Amino acid sequence: MSSEAPLSDSTSAPLPAEKALPDETPPADPAPEEGVQASVSLAGSLAGEGNGSAGLPFPLGLLLPALERRGFEQLTPIQEAVLAEELDGRDLQISSQTGSGKTLALGFAIARHLGRGCAGSGKGPRALIIVPTRELAAQVCRELRWLFADLDLRLGVVTGGTPIFRDKRMLAGKPRILVGTPGRLLDHVRSGNLDLSGVEELVLDEADQMLDMGFREELTGLLDQTPAERRTHLVSATFPPLIRDLAARYQREPVLLEGTPLGEVHQDIAHEGYLVHSRNRYDLLVNLLLLRQGERTLVFVERRSDAIEVAERLESDGFSALPLSGELAQSQRERTLQAFREGRVTVLVATDVAARGLDVPDVPTVIQTAPPIDAEVYIHRSGRTGRAGQSGSSLLFVPANRRRRVERMLADVGIELTWKEAPQAAAIENELSRRTQEARRARLESLLDKGADQEARAEAASLLEGRDPEAVVAALLTQLAPPQK
Repeated sequence: MSSEAPLSDSTSAPLPAEKALPDETPPADPAPEEGVQASVSLAGSLAGEGNGSAGLPFPLGLLLPALERRGFEQLTPIQEAVLAEELDGRDLQISSQTGSGKTLALGFAIARHLGRGCAGSGKGPRALIIVPTRELAAQVCRELRWLFADLDLRLGVVTGGTPIFRDKRMLAGKPRILVGTPGRLLDHVRSGNLDLSGVEELVLDEADQMLDMGFREELTGLLDQTPAERRTHLVSATFPPLIRDLAARYQREPVLLEGTPLGEVHQDIAHEGYLVHSRNRYDLLVNLLLLRQGERTLVFVERRSDAIEVAERLESDGFSALPLSGELAQSQRERTLQAFREGRVTVLVATDVAARGLDVPDVPTVIQTAPPIDAEVYIHRSGRTGRAGQSGSSLLFVPANRRRRVERMLADVGIELTWKEAPQAAAIENELSRRTQEARRARLESLLDKGADQEARAEAASLLEGRDPEAVVAALLTQLAPPQK
């Protein structure tokens, strides 16, 4: 297979889209956390089949209305696992992948203890959840906020990129559950704004990623400020030696809960590989986006500068695209994500770190413009699609000389790429022409179904006098465009 297939001009006719963003758009509530795989009813999962909410251990019975309001019918395996009675009071190690429902599983574990109404120290939060990125912090806070809507458990979030004075005002209100990133949390501890002496439940979410990002000193600094008798939970896709060392130091006889194994959450995802030289990656990206005609697409690039450059090039070529990188102010990042969720922006160009914890439902396609460093990164990227039982596509660009290495890496986690030829200009033009014809036919059928009055029929008969009917219809079809979405 050639990696040098001819590609269409990147300026060729993607549909224009509005890019302007409002100054202040409140984040929309995301869809319920995905991966609902269990085979029993929601009430049965919590209380035992047929017992309803009456059989639930306090305060989980109070969570049932919130879950049902969000449309939950079943729990995932990891969510069911944390509800086991023998785990009450135990430290947990949760090994589970994106899309397995681990955020709500943590919520169940935290609510079981905090809902009993123990007083705590009153000086600071009773539960602390540490996450690697701002986006994941916002996602966790949103999920837990609706889950705990019927409980007296106020939440707060502190992350880098937001004004310190807002954090201080929020912390002064004594949230009972605090979600934050390591650096900003430690800043507040050192400045005296945050007291961790009352923490009873501590969670390190995506612990492996935090260590990979160099947060080991910040994590140990925070953990050393919490009481020794707290419960400590680690959530990690894998448990390499560094994670095991952290667990040995800060956990007490932890119980390992394994949710969805590596690769298993990707059963609804079509994995496609494209051999392409680095100089042709942008052209291939454009052609693949053209074939998707405005579908919401997440594009992964290697560096922050790449995210900005690629988004700007796509925008200049007529696509509705924005970058997501760590350089954006938090308010702009939130507006960017909101525009992507609502479909006002259809292409989001992001780095791995910026997209960590990204919570956007209904992303049909993920495009990875370069091979990941390992299978876990690939799974994180492709896990942004194929969520909540929906199908999706993960498209990976691979240099020809790295094909075998990529195949072996993904085979280790049970993923097999289907190799595809890079779409050529003629094929794209034919496909877009076919779709245009289908749209015109559908529009015409719709108009014919509505019918025409006698006056219009008389005018039509007059127009056809002395003219070729085929030429008249052809001329009208050129003016018949599908309605704007």
